[in-house]
Amino acid sequence: MGLLIVSGVSGAGKSQAVKVLEDIGYFCIDNLPPALIPKFLEMCKWSEEKNDKIAVIIDSRGGKIFKDSFQSLNEIEEAGYKYEILFLEANDKVLVKRYKETRRRHPLAPNDRIIVGIEKERQLMETMKKRANYIIDTSKLSVNQLREEILNIFEKGNSFEGLFIEVMSFGFKHGSPNDADMVFDVRFLPNPYYIEDLKEHSGIEDKVKNYVMQFEDTHTFLDKTIDMLEFLIPNYIKEGKSQLVVGIGCTGGKHRSVAIAEEITNRLNENGHKAKVEHRDSPKW
Repeated sequence: MGLLIVSGVSGAGKSQAVKVLEDIGYFCIDNLPPALIPKFLEMCKWSEEKNDKIAVIIDSRGGKIFKDSFQSLNEIEEAGYKYEILFLEANDKVLVKRYKETRRRHPLAPNDRIIVGIEKERQLMETMKKRANYIIDTSKLSVNQLREEILNIFEKGNSFEGLFIEVMSFGFKHGSPNDADMVFDVRFLPNPYYIEDLKEHSGIEDKVKNYVMQFEDTHTFLDKTIDMLEFLIPNYIKEGKSQLVVGIGCTGGKHRSVAIAEEITNRLNENGHKAKVEHRDSPKW
C-alpha cells in the first residue's frame, strides 16, 4: 500500500494537486486528523476493495491537531507502512495575490492581514517541508504545468524522471529573488551599460549578447557553471527535488544577467534538460 501525504502552505495549489492524483488512481481523503491516519490505514488494509494508492491531505487547517502529524507518521513507520510527502509552496507575493483574487481569509489569520497568516503558517509547516520527498513551488506554474509536474513524479514509472529548471535573470538593485535555490553574481563581467550604443538595449538582443560573450571570463564562467549544474542536477533528482530555480544577477538585471541566463538555458536544453528562462526585471527596462 502506497501512502502519500500531501501538504504545503495554504494557497499553493493543494486542491489542484489532489484533482490530478485522483485522476491517476489515488484515493484521496482531505483534512483527516493525523491521529486517525494509522487506524485509517488498518481499515484500508483489511478492506475488500484494495487500493494501493492513498493520499492524505494534512495542512494548517487542522490547527493544534496538526502538531500531532509527526507522532502519527512515526506510528505509521513503526507499523511497517511506507509513505512519501509532497509539499507545495509559493512565494509570499503570489500567495497574497491568490488570496486577494479569491477574497478568502487566511486560516491562521482570519482577523488579520494575509501576510501575517502566511508567516505563521511557514513557521508551522517548516518541519513538514524539511521531511518532504518532493517539493513543488507553484509560484510560476499554471494549472496545466502543475499537473505535468505531478504526473512526472507519480505516474511515469513511479519515479521522478527529470527536474524542471528555471534560470532567472535579475538586478541586485531591485533585490535578490527569494525563491532562488542558488544565485550567481555576474557583476564581475564588463558592463554594457557604459557602452553608449548598448546602454538602451537588453541582453536578449544580439548586439549586447555578442559584447558579453566576447570575453574569455564569460566562457570560463559558463563552462564552470554548467559543469556544476550537471553535477548537481542528478543528485537533486535522486533526492526527489522537482524544481530548481537558478538566479543570475547583475546590477540592473538588463544586460549581463540576461545574456548569461539565456546562454545557460540554451546549454541546459541542448544537454537534454527541461529548462526555461525568465527575466524578472524586464518590466523595469
